Amino acid sequence: MKADRFAHHGEVFGLPGRIHRGSGRGERQREPSFVTAPLRLLWKHRGMLAQTTRNDIRARYAGSTLGLAWLVFYPILFLSAYAIIFQFVYKVRPAVGFDGPYDYLAMIFCGLISFIGFSEALTLGVGSVTGNANLIKNTLFPIELIPVKAVFTSQCTQIVGTLLLFAALATMQKLSWYALMFPVIWALQIMLSIGLVWILASLNVFLRDLQNIVALLVLVIMMVSPISYTEDMIPPGYRPFLAINPMYYLIISYQDCLTLGRFPRGNIFWTLLILAPTIFLIGYWFFSRMKRVFADNV
Repeated sequence: MKADRFAHHGEVFGLPGRIHRGSGRGERQREPSFVTAPLRLLWKHRGMLAQTTRNDIRARYAGSTLGLAWLVFYPILFLSAYAIIFQFVYKVRPAVGFDGPYDYLAMIFCGLISFIGFSEALTLGVGSVTGNANLIKNTLFPIELIPVKAVFTSQCTQIVGTLLLFAALATMQKLSWYALMFPVIWALQIMLSIGLVWILASLNVFLRDLQNIVALLVLVIMMVSPISYTEDMIPPGYRPFLAINPMYYLIISYQDCLTLGRFPRGNIFWTLLILAPTIFLIGYWFFSRMKRVFADNV
């Protein structure tokens, strides 16, 4: 009786590696492996995830005067602030790789929209479990999807900003075949974000101050990420510190492929290709084990 009840809960919440009885001949069928379990979970509930994400997007902008128009105004206003400060006040001029001020603005915008997508994923996702207590005991909605839903909702601004960037690059005749790498880099960004949010949302159940810490950390990441400056502008002695910032790999990959028309330099892309799935799987493993005590602490 207990074994059957445990197996049922394992199936509901998508825990990897469980074995359940087959039908007909009494054979036993193994659940998906740990590596494929999170991807199978997302695919299985893709319809539910898409519907709840759309509802969250509508609710997020409901009641505001401009509504969904903020998806366009927000990245443009952000870019305007950066342009005024770094190009007209500080008069920053990258040494190589840019033909004029508009190329530099495109580089800034490329870094900004990826930062916006990543930072909003963290700030929305860290409180996703505690903010959806009604869904924790809902056996029809796997709890693993709550942080994922927050990450997907946070990508709206980046999607609109990327469309604006592509339009600007096309007008400037700066688009190259390397721009086709964008979906791959973006998929890696989403995997990395989901993995981190799974971990942060779990910890936030027990450490409620974590939401404030993440908000502060996002500001620090914005200042130390190569959004408005290039890697060659950093003194050589400080460049190794860039490697501990996950946004470094994302921003450089985006900027190289979109604004500079080349494959990401050095081992940037290959590091991201290993880092994102690793954090994704670690986050799923961590969340799967922490979720058993969520109902008692939310």
